[in-house]
Amino acid sequence: MTFLTREEIERHSSRQSCWVAIHGSVYDVTEFIDEHPGGPQVILRCAGKDATADFDSVHDKSLLSDALEPSCLKGSIQPGALSAPSPSSPSPSSPSPPSPLPKIVATTTTVQTPTSPTPAPPLSTLINLHDFEKVAHQHLSPHAWAYYASGADDEYSKHANAKAYRKVSLRPRILRSIRAGVDTSTTILGQKVSLPVYMSPTGIAKLAHPDAECALAAAAGHEGLAQVLANGASMPIERVRAARTSPQQQPLFAQLYVNKDIRKSVETVRRAVEAGACGVWVTVDSPVVGKREMDERLNLEVQARDSSARGQGVAKTMASSISPFIDWEILTWLRNLTDLPIVIKGIQCVEDAVLAYQRGVQGIVLSNHGGRSQDTAQPPLVTLLEIRRHAPYLIGSRMQIFVDGGIRRGTDVLKALALGASAVGLGRPFLYGLAAGYGEEGVRRVIALLRQEIEANMVFLGVTKLSELGPHLLNATRLERDVVGEVKL
Repeated sequence: MTFLTREEIERHSSRQSCWVAIHGSVYDVTEFIDEHPGGPQVILRCAGKDATADFDSVHDKSLLSDALEPSCLKGSIQPGALSAPSPSSPSPSSPSPPSPLPKIVATTTTVQTPTSPTPAPPLSTLINLHDFEKVAHQHLSPHAWAYYASGADDEYSKHANAKAYRKVSLRPRILRSIRAGVDTSTTILGQKVSLPVYMSPTGIAKLAHPDAECALAAAAGHEGLAQVLANGASMPIERVRAARTSPQQQPLFAQLYVNKDIRKSVETVRRAVEAGACGVWVTVDSPVVGKREMDERLNLEVQARDSSARGQGVAKTMASSISPFIDWEILTWLRNLTDLPIVIKGIQCVEDAVLAYQRGVQGIVLSNHGGRSQDTAQPPLVTLLEIRRHAPYLIGSRMQIFVDGGIRRGTDVLKALALGASAVGLGRPFLYGLAAGYGEEGVRRVIALLRQEIEANMVFLGVTKLSELGPHLLNATRLERDVVGEVKL
């Protein structure tokens, strides 16, 4: 391979001729600039420089061979010979990488972070999902935290999602003599899982931990969970598939955002099918990106510090390639590509739930995108009650109903199931489990805590299996007041 000098590479630092170095290899990315999903500025800020840190903070190295032709490789350069982009102006889709990740002591899972103000606590001291969120806030980079945690506008929907569960009370039953324990297993689209909980698709998990979605896959395999891989994942689906620890029993689903360039979506579906995905989850609740002000303010602060910085927040950059022009006919297009089960993610009213059922999809996710798209959109649990009131025949039908958004306790899971959900999805908590260097073990701890809470509260309710749950075990009167009175179906 040709060795290049610093001067040779720095001459190619414009839109007309743009070279970047990644892990010592130098690539001509001039033709790729306008194709980059994060926009051209993300690449141009690295023109003629060492882009390794920016690239690694978001992507897996294998992406290079997928995105670039072999002819783009121009040569190599000695490590450290090139300057990196200014740390004061992190790229929108490649936020400045977090401080070096701490090392986990294998025997105790105690985490030490020499560059962090305080070391991350031992996993054994984190006793609920809120604890993981607090630790993640302390250890994630500002850009990572803003991207993961932010909601749209005033974040009313983000907070209302969780508040909805507090409006529903449990009605415990006593003296049930549960001798043999409880069974928390169920099926998601015909795939067996140990809990009625799955990993919702969450983008760029590498901001939380370098093992990213591969660590999520390993944890899901050990704990018997299903994983929905995000369209904007840091790791390619082939690597995530290889990271599974129970390949024969471990379901992996693929999320699909329909791209403005439909050919790219065709390729996404093709790779999902070849990787053995068990279904495609089409996300439809973000035809445009929500106004995530925490994310945008941080980007403005960067530009104030460095007048040469350009671009937008991470969320807007990540969503820039999503097509806002799809309609229900996208299901016909998708069925022409695959016979895998199809789930529509982002149903927010009973009318659309009925239309999805009539279109023959295998599942729907009641979701307002974690409060990240349209603020003041109603909580998914309210939408579930809306379905119970106006289209009760959908409950327990051939179409499974999933719920995500705001679930942080085992009691939340049981309330959703008692109202008719087949399973629930969690996104942010698993990312927080990865953070602070915890990785796979942190995610497994998150799952273990949820499992303990689900099992204990099933005993309180006097049930031994999930099928025994039902609305008779709840008092949802306070939340039912929020359900719309009349609809046209």
